[in-house]
Amino acid sequence: MSKPAIARNLTAPDLPRVLGASHATAIVVGTIIGSGIFLVPTEMMQAVGSSSLVYAAWIVGGLLSLFGAMTYAELGAMLPYAGGEYVYLRGAYGDRTGFLYMWTWFAVAKPASIASVTSGLARTLGIFAAFHWLDTQALGGPYPVMWSQLFAIAMTWLITGLNYLGIKKAGDFQVVFTVLKAVLILVVAGFCFSSVLGHWGNFATSVVPHPGGINGFMIALIATLWAYDGWNDLTMVAGEVKHPERNLPIALIGGLFIVGVLFMATNAAIQYILPAAQIAASPRPAVAALSVVAGPAGAALVAAGMALSIFVTLNGTIMSGARIPFAAARDRLFFPRFASIHPKFQSPSYSLIFQASLSSVLLLVLGRFQQLFELAVFSEWLFYMLTATTVFVYRRRQPELARPYRVWGYPVLPAVFVLCSGAVLVSSFTGNLRGSLMGSALILLGLPIYEWIKRKYGNTPELAA
Repeated sequence: MSKPAIARNLTAPDLPRVLGASHATAIVVGTIIGSGIFLVPTEMMQAVGSSSLVYAAWIVGGLLSLFGAMTYAELGAMLPYAGGEYVYLRGAYGDRTGFLYMWTWFAVAKPASIASVTSGLARTLGIFAAFHWLDTQALGGPYPVMWSQLFAIAMTWLITGLNYLGIKKAGDFQVVFTVLKAVLILVVAGFCFSSVLGHWGNFATSVVPHPGGINGFMIALIATLWAYDGWNDLTMVAGEVKHPERNLPIALIGGLFIVGVLFMATNAAIQYILPAAQIAASPRPAVAALSVVAGPAGAALVAAGMALSIFVTLNGTIMSGARIPFAAARDRLFFPRFASIHPKFQSPSYSLIFQASLSSVLLLVLGRFQQLFELAVFSEWLFYMLTATTVFVYRRRQPELARPYRVWGYPVLPAVFVLCSGAVLVSSFTGNLRGSLMGSALILLGLPIYEWIKRKYGNTPELAA
């Protein structure tokens, strides 16, 4: 297979390709399934008011995510290098666009995601009596620190340490605990469907929606897209996947199908037990459903499933995020230290450590900078949309490139994904104007930093043959 003629630094060492198809699929499934499926049914039911519209939102969100994954599968199989979206954007639109993507993910999106995931893990474990101490204060003074914040920081460094020891160990962890996560979800659904307390008539119940209509459906759709989010993380570690021309498309597309089945089964199980009004009123509908079926023990089972889901998501998020500045540094678009590979563990060690450090800082100031976590929504969908457009650029400019996988339905399905991503982007921008403006300012802040780095380090990588 011929290599694409895009600028890459061939003098820098590569990360080893040690991840198989099972690892790649587990990264997709394990990273996507976090706490979202256990929480978003409430927001969805409140927004649309009926089971049929809730399922319509799940289906539309799943199909939109699938169209995106199919588009990324073509790009990933064609350009199977560390960095994923950074590689596609830089090859299609140049160094500046690639850098701005890297800068956004490096500075806020990934550290904020890690901080959000770990703080969510602490809140979930706080349900158990043994972890009530997480809600108490650890340090006083003018800037008090909660034990939950210190616990979240400890979990960040624990999983960072696992990834520091090599992606093969982190990948094996992802496989084992993703399987366990899926089994727990199916057990929860099984308990609900086997209960005599459930009723198929609940699927016909409804509540008065707020806001309802098109706006309500968009709110529900964005909730499903948040639940499905994370499928793109696999492309960031594409440089470490064996036989990427085969394994990347299989993992991206097959992984989303697996997630879709698990999400729909969980949502159906909740609605089998609870009528629409109870789902809309419950902050944790899955916990409420299992409480009806099995009492406190059922609620504990769901809480354990939520904690495990979040823990596995954390591994995938840390693993993928560190590869973006690593890839940029190899192309002399970032500080050279980030391109270092540990001589023994073959991991992007410096990038992992710096990422964990940024996340720890965010966790310490979480209460005062909550807006940082809202920036990810805007920046993610902006770059999802831009990245998907690169498939048209590569098809037009370089039709001769080897494409082991071609997105089915081209150009319609990629175009649908781009247009729908634009609609989600507009909706999220107007719905959170302050956070979106802050996100835009942060992205633009990367421009002077880019010019400074270009002058300091230059960018003269060789061309691939």
